[in-house]
Amino acid sequence: MGKIAFVFPGQGAQAVGMGKDVYEAFDASKAVIDAADEALGFKLSDIIFNGPEEQLKQTANTQPALLAVSIALLEALKDRGLKPDFVAGHSLGEYSALVAAGTLSYQDAVRTVRARGEFMEQAVPSGQGAMAAVLGAEREALAALCAAVSSEVGAVELANVNCPGQIVVSGTAAGVQGVVERGKEAGAKRVIPLEVSGPFHSSLMKPAADRLEGVLASISLSDASVPVIANVTAQPVTNADEIRKLLAEQVYSPVLWEDSVRYLIEQGVDTFVEIGSGSVLAGLIKKIDKTVNIISINSLDSLKAAVL
Repeated sequence: MGKIAFVFPGQGAQAVGMGKDVYEAFDASKAVIDAADEALGFKLSDIIFNGPEEQLKQTANTQPALLAVSIALLEALKDRGLKPDFVAGHSLGEYSALVAAGTLSYQDAVRTVRARGEFMEQAVPSGQGAMAAVLGAEREALAALCAAVSSEVGAVELANVNCPGQIVVSGTAAGVQGVVERGKEAGAKRVIPLEVSGPFHSSLMKPAADRLEGVLASISLSDASVPVIANVTAQPVTNADEIRKLLAEQVYSPVLWEDSVRYLIEQGVDTFVEIGSGSVLAGLIKKIDKTVNIISINSLDSLKAAVL
């Protein structure tokens, strides 16, 4: 029997109405989302279920909303008796993974990611930073192009190494524009500017990380009950102090998602259960390895249909 990894999506997976069906079907899921309203002191649930989309897309709302829906779905999954051997999350999703591993209390996680979202929005003035998805380029060639553009027009760095042929770059508006214009030099087939509120996972996010460190220092973290694959290192971590340090670094470091998935497969994981809105991670994992089993738990119907 192969091993199981629970994986949790990050920003970009949100959709108005996500989680409403499990909220209405399971008392435990309802309690999770109601607890987010209580932790934040406003009706996040109203934004999740009814929008408007513009409000849900604001980073400071998106982050706790996605966390709440992932944990609501996780609660609904618990009566299936399924236990992961590893957990991982993409960027923000790492917080859902840490809640699943018992490192972080859910309420603390909700408040922390709300603050994280605010800090990330405030770190760089609007319009000064950007991100773009680069399709078809090799990692080394793209890193070299980023270094060249950074020295000429403005900082731009690898931000998300998602899967073969899909890497997101992040940095100054001028730097990202440089990669958009010169992407072919790194073998890119297309470079698509992304609609984001800041240059996430780049060194420009250092001010947000410094502020987040203060929040992380004030909350209690326990050692993880199962190994968490950290975005920053693509390696397992269970020690609470190390997790605290990596969460601050994660804000301005690349998300090594492809490396994380490959590590899990090397450890014998053959089933990935994606828990949260959408099925973004299922798509990325398939591009990394077609042979693994991937189950997306993103709705009441998917819960009922899942063969686990």
